[in-house]
Amino acid sequence: MPVELVEEKSNTALPVYIVPRDGLDMAGIPAAALAWSRANGFSGEAGRTLVIPAENGALGGALFGVGNGEGALAMGALAKALPEGDWFFASTPAEPELAAIGLALGGYVFTRYGKKPGKALRFELPAGVNARRVRRIADGVFLARDLVNTPTSDMGPDDLETAVRTLAAAHQADVSVIKGDDLLERNFPMIHAVGRASADAPRLIDMTWGQKDAPKVTLVGKGVCFDTGGLDIKPSSSMLLMKKDMGGAANVLGLASMIMAAGLKVRLRVLIPAVENSIAGNAFRPGDVLASRKGITVEIGNTDAEGRLVLGDALALADEEEPRLLIDMATLTGAARVALGPDLPPFYTDDEALASELAAASLALEDPLWRMPLWRPYDTKLSSKIADINNVTTDGFAGSITAALFLKRFVEKTASWAHFDIFAWSPADRPHGPAGGEAQGIRALERVISTRFG
Repeated sequence: MPVELVEEKSNTALPVYIVPRDGLDMAGIPAAALAWSRANGFSGEAGRTLVIPAENGALGGALFGVGNGEGALAMGALAKALPEGDWFFASTPAEPELAAIGLALGGYVFTRYGKKPGKALRFELPAGVNARRVRRIADGVFLARDLVNTPTSDMGPDDLETAVRTLAAAHQADVSVIKGDDLLERNFPMIHAVGRASADAPRLIDMTWGQKDAPKVTLVGKGVCFDTGGLDIKPSSSMLLMKKDMGGAANVLGLASMIMAAGLKVRLRVLIPAVENSIAGNAFRPGDVLASRKGITVEIGNTDAEGRLVLGDALALADEEEPRLLIDMATLTGAARVALGPDLPPFYTDDEALASELAAASLALEDPLWRMPLWRPYDTKLSSKIADINNVTTDGFAGSITAALFLKRFVEKTASWAHFDIFAWSPADRPHGPAGGEAQGIRALERVISTRFG
């Protein structure tokens, strides 16, 4: 972790003064530093850092503006702005744990392909903040970011399976895989159909952890390692970010990492249908009718709506054992981005208590989520003249809602289910992370799961 968070500051650690906008006089800043800040036109602008000298001209500390109403994750900007060395907060931030998480997340750098690591910073944690909790949350987010940032040349279905096995080995979890034509024999026809045109065989990855008699929590993540759109091929501009189409898998693995590192008293299961939606002579076609594990027949209106197909088979398997909580995450629809943009993922659930808990955790942890309706009248938009259901609608309206309604048909027994239509990508740098692969919703989910089962 580029930012090392410690519980005891060194004797040489330097202070960071948190300054509200136009609040220099209330920040407890020494007189000389106050004069320096005014000479440099610093008045506490949100996100601005000003290094201040000591009396001998050496580095003496820093001022950091939080504006008015800036969130605690904004502290992540310090990871990039401060000079290397040891630091501590001169006064406790309003949200100390969240500020520490922001610091940790802000130091992230993806270094696999030669980018240099960030500056070496050591930062004393605010009093009362649990260092191990902050580190496991940051580690989960970093895992999700790393997986999404890795191009498909190094993150195809085989590589995604390797990533799952690596995580499992770190936590003594078990992994089984159903691969290639065995998917047909084991009744996962939609996963097979979507991935069969790729040179990298489709598979269903199944990781389990925890005591068998503990409450069952199941996470399902869309693992489409690249999406050409299939025979309904995407334009080249729409393929540029398709390495991130396994962002649902990356996010559930990040969440699983948090859960296992915390030792929560749950029976965790992670299901990842890992495929590449490629083009070849054996690719599935528009107009095909696919069988599914659930027994529902699906007419293919568009091969670019493949994520819901692989999730359908995986959700049907998950539902068979009736877990206490079933979560699926997927980079599923462009409609979700049109409705809410890249930073605010919608989620869908019929569980009012779960919806309330997620909303509260989202707000408290600055992990944006927004509930959308499972609007049943739109179910008829998925009708087919020759099969039980079509995988797309014909009018193009309410695409995220109808995708969620499609998935709901494969969840029948589980009382508490939620679907997250995430982007898994940050288009621009933010204080708590650079542009690129992103974890969305998993910090809020970790809070809810910890509260329910911890």
